[in-house]
Amino acid sequence: MITDKEIEKRLEEMFAQNYELLKLEGGHALTEAGQKDAFNQVLYYFRKLKEVAAKVTDTEVKLTLPDQKTPGNRSFTIEGIVDIVREDDEVWMYDIKTHDPFYVESNKHLYEKQLNVYAYIWENLRGNQLDHTAVISTVLPDALKEAAIANDGNRIQKELAHWKPVINIPYHEKNVKDTIYDFGLVVDNIEKHCFAPPPATVLDGKISGTNSKFATRICRNCDARFSCSSYREYAIKFQKGTTANFKQYYNDYGTDGEQEEFINASINLNKINIIPELPH
Repeated sequence: MITDKEIEKRLEEMFAQNYELLKLEGGHALTEAGQKDAFNQVLYYFRKLKEVAAKVTDTEVKLTLPDQKTPGNRSFTIEGIVDIVREDDEVWMYDIKTHDPFYVESNKHLYEKQLNVYAYIWENLRGNQLDHTAVISTVLPDALKEAAIANDGNRIQKELAHWKPVINIPYHEKNVKDTIYDFGLVVDNIEKHCFAPPPATVLDGKISGTNSKFATRICRNCDARFSCSSYREYAIKFQKGTTANFKQYYNDYGTDGEQEEFINASINLNKINIIPELPH
């Protein structure tokens, strides 16, 4: 019987292997602190949900809803990946997300749409039993991160006990047709090259379930912000700036700490890549 300690050791090895592969494929690296934070997310996710993980009967199940039509009569297919757990007489469907649990709880309707379609495929097209749908949020709470940094075992156990990463999502089959229709509208807009951004007032507002503005949480990670009229209006109007001051938003690549971590990691990566092969 493999022990938890042996499993965690294997997780560490697998994490290191996956990181090296991703680094080679993407050309990006993390600092040592960044790697540790990333692995802690995997480690404490396992410690919190190992009982669920042990009961997973079907992992990364691919669900497909083919031959759908958009309002504009375009053909499209919906695909998704979920995990299935059969426990006693009940069947659970889990969708794993990297979004924080407070955001998921505050925006359940967004996740409900996606999971409802998956549940519909699982039950009606595959003819399988389904009793519950849920989202698993893998983001560590700040208090748990702080306890891990302090390496305080008692605090870690306390915060693990308080952490609630599993969020139940209601299943309403009657809403599935509306969701498929909404997907169809998105497909039509993409095909028509219609990518209208939300208004600047939305960018200036906080995202439900967070203390972050839309512009900070979403736009900062969007390369298209450099040519986005809404972001330009937000930068000038809501930040009380002028056109000249817009440069600071055009050059917004995150906080000083985020930029420093990116630079340091890239330097380390380049050091590895530019070492010449010595003659034999």
